Amino acid sequence: MAATESAGAGPPATPKPVEAEKGEKQEEKVEEEKEKEEEEEEVKGGELLFCGCASWENVGRKTVDGSNNTNMSKPVRLTSLLNVSIAFIASGSASCHCVALDVNGRCYTWGRNEKGQLGHGDFLQRNSPTLVTALTRHVVVKAGAGRSHTVVATEEGSSLAFGWNKHGQLGSGSLKEEAEKLPVRCLVTEVKQVYCGAEFTLWLSSVTGASILSAGLPQYGQLGHGTDNEYNSKEGSVRLVYEPQPRPRAIASLAGKNITKAACGNNHSVAVDSDGFVYTWGFGGHGRLGHKEQKDEWAPRVVDQFQRSNTLPPTAVVAAGSAYSACTAGGGQLYMWGRVKTTGDNWMYPKPVMDLSGWNIRSMDCGNTSSVAAAENSCISWGTAVYGELGYGPTGPKSSANPKLIDVLEGMHVMSVACGVGHTLFVVDRTKVPEKLGKVKTTEEEDWWLKDKVETFTAPEYTPAAVVEEPEKPNKGGAKGAAKAKQDAKKRKAAPAPVVATPEKKQKAKPAPKKKEVSESEEEESKDESEGESEDEEEDEKPKGRGNTRGKGRGRGRGRPPKTDAKTTTKSAPVAPAKVEEPPAKKGRGRGRAPGRAQAEAPPVEVKSAKTSPPAKRGRGRGRPRGKAK
Repeated sequence: MAATESAGAGPPATPKPVEAEKGEKQEEKVEEEKEKEEEEEEVKGGELLFCGCASWENVGRKTVDGSNNTNMSKPVRLTSLLNVSIAFIASGSASCHCVALDVNGRCYTWGRNEKGQLGHGDFLQRNSPTLVTALTRHVVVKAGAGRSHTVVATEEGSSLAFGWNKHGQLGSGSLKEEAEKLPVRCLVTEVKQVYCGAEFTLWLSSVTGASILSAGLPQYGQLGHGTDNEYNSKEGSVRLVYEPQPRPRAIASLAGKNITKAACGNNHSVAVDSDGFVYTWGFGGHGRLGHKEQKDEWAPRVVDQFQRSNTLPPTAVVAAGSAYSACTAGGGQLYMWGRVKTTGDNWMYPKPVMDLSGWNIRSMDCGNTSSVAAAENSCISWGTAVYGELGYGPTGPKSSANPKLIDVLEGMHVMSVACGVGHTLFVVDRTKVPEKLGKVKTTEEEDWWLKDKVETFTAPEYTPAAVVEEPEKPNKGGAKGAAKAKQDAKKRKAAPAPVVATPEKKQKAKPAPKKKEVSESEEEESKDESEGESEDEEEDEKPKGRGNTRGKGRGRGRGRPPKTDAKTTTKSAPVAPAKVEEPPAKKGRGRGRAPGRAQAEAPPVEVKSAKTSPPAKRGRGRGRPRGKAK
């Protein structure tokens, strides 16, 4: 009975674990479906919109080409990407080029390319998005753009970079080539995200103990390794240089932290860990680090404002501009610090932006002097603009100190934004129709409403001659160098043509220089003639007092003529000034011959007779004697 009871008692207990297992499996399926939906939402692409300066050779430069000055003051669609779904966009606070990744992992770049930062194997500028063929065998999922370099991360966790590598910002471990025109592999693994400053790069990795790595220029401590690697260029020299770091190195002070988000300004960095703490380091000018002081930080330092009950949530947004930083804390409140406005005091510690209180900010980025945020069904921008990068349109203001809605994008679902120097990028969801358009049946084309609301822009064709010559001028002295070059060109035109070594041309060119020399140097010839005549007279008459080397006269009237020739001298006196007015060219302003020669020519007997003559004393002055001979 016990056996039967035990046997009978056994089966009723089995249904409970089975039901529990079924429930767990259902929950797992639901979670997997949610994760898939989230992944699909992340991979889901949209329409790329652009505003700002499309004349890349003129951006941020004093000398510009007025014939090619194209500014888009409101968001427009780019013709070359009309049928491409863009999933990720990147630019930087110091970048004059753009990067866009589509849903299939293909990479498009366009903009300035003087250092090969577009990755097309040359230094030619691209005015419209162009596919990077060297990356077609990779699935690119993330990207970052610096001043003159670009770094991308692939789906398998590797990283590639191209562009300027003078300071090792590509992370390839080598400084052999200052500019890499094609992608080279970075010495990092398991890469999740990349961020670029002006001349340095940050990588986020899933490697334990090395969640964040850096490489490049350490001048202000922006690499976070506790030093700026500064040293004197030579022994005894005061010139300072900074040792570049071409090999990515993990930031030791953050080894025990799991860094989830980061952002780079020109020369400073911001990072957030999984606990919601904010760290900043690098250049501290204008309070951009948020530590209430303008001191450079060579290692990550916690921002006091974001601790205890004010830590950042997992959905927080982090951004960094050229001289300021921003992030969203609890409740979606936006905080900013640094040189937020061009006028007024700097924000030395994080302060809430009250104009954006209550907005659910989805994406945000900062450029050189402008900021853009995507929130709910609106897009907001503010700051100082020069090329229309705030997107207010031709009739709207160029700049705005306070956050202002972009009217063209009102009601749209902006998925992400990216800011650069003089331009802004947007990715808009095609499937979500603005509410004010009403619920209209969709047609085969998802972007039917975008065509009516947003204009299409076709970038002008690239002209190598105009672009290659133009960037060279500012690098050689800017506007001053260009002005000097123009003056030199005018001087060359005014100067006589050089004689070519051809015999025929020599014969033809010979008479012209002679005539020109005669016409332009009559004074020199007259000086030579007067000098020759004076020397002949001196030899014949043996003038006295030639040994005086202190005289500053013009070489005549130093000696007294013989008494017998006094009348002759008086008669010829009016003629002499014509020769005296033009001194000899070869012997300076009347300096006599060497003392030795004067003593050899003048006998000592005649020196005595010179003392007895009144005109001899006057001969020591400038020019010929003042008195007339009687």
